Amino acid sequence: MTTTQQIGIIGAGNMATAIAHGIVNNEYALPSSVHVFDPNPTKLEHLENELNIAAEQNNVALAQNSDMIILAVKPNVYPSVITEIRDSVTSSKIIVTIAAGQKISKIEALFGKPISLVRVMPNTPALVGAGMSALTPNEQISEENKEKVLQLFNCLGKAEFVPEKMMDAVTGLSGSSPAFVFMFIEALADAAVQGGMPRQQAYTFAAQTVLGSAKLLLESEKHPGILKDMVTSPSGTTIEGVLSLEKNGFRGIVAQALQATIQKSIDMSKDA
Repeated sequence: MTTTQQIGIIGAGNMATAIAHGIVNNEYALPSSVHVFDPNPTKLEHLENELNIAAEQNNVALAQNSDMIILAVKPNVYPSVITEIRDSVTSSKIIVTIAAGQKISKIEALFGKPISLVRVMPNTPALVGAGMSALTPNEQISEENKEKVLQLFNCLGKAEFVPEKMMDAVTGLSGSSPAFVFMFIEALADAAVQGGMPRQQAYTFAAQTVLGSAKLLLESEKHPGILKDMVTSPSGTTIEGVLSLEKNGFRGIVAQALQATIQKSIDMSKDA
C-alpha cells in the first residue's frame, strides 16, 4: 500500500540513491511525494531526472515539506544540517538517521527538543534491493511511526529492530562485511582463473555461488554447519578445501576482521 506521507532525503550519495530507488520502485510512496536535497547540483539533478522525484532548493524547504526526514549525509555534517532544519522539525515529523557512530542521545541533543527518531544502519546491497537494515527507535516515537520506517527499509531488502547496544556489532556484521564478501568472491575467482577459467566467467560463477548459498541458508533455516556437511562428501574435493581453510585459520581471520570493525564503530561512537 502506497503511503500518503511526504518523504524527504537529505543527501544524494549511494545510500540516499538506494533509498530513493527502493521507495519509488516498490511503490512505498509516489515519486512526487519523495523530496531530496544535496548541495551538489549534478547529483541532485541526476536523482531528480532518474526517478522524477521532487528536488528542493535547500534543507529547510525539504524539512518543511516532509513528514519523514532521512539524514543520508556524512556524520561530520550532522551538526550543521540539524542546525539548519531544527526549527522546521515538529513533534509529528519522523527523523531517520543512517550515519555510523551517531547515537540516539547525540542526535536528540543536537535537536534540543523531543523528536520522533529511528536510528538505522543499512548496507550497500540495498543498492540492488537486497540490503540488511537494523533499526533502533527512540522512546518518543509511536508504534505506528516505527512501523512506517520498518516498511520503508523493507523496500531495500530486509529490516529488523535491534536494541541500540547491538548497533556496533551490526555495523561490523552487515555494514562492513560486504567488503569481506567481495574479497572472498575475488579470491575464489582468482583461483578459478589459475585453474583455466576466463576472468569474467569466474566472477559470475563465484558471485552466483555466494548468492545461492546465502539464499539456501535463509530459506532452509538450517544451521550453516549442516549445509556445509551436505556439500562435504567423504574423500571428496570439498573436504580438502575445508581442511585447508581450517589449517590456515579461516574462521579466526574472519572473526578478527569483524571484531576490528566493531571496535572501530565503538571508537567512533565515543568520539562523536
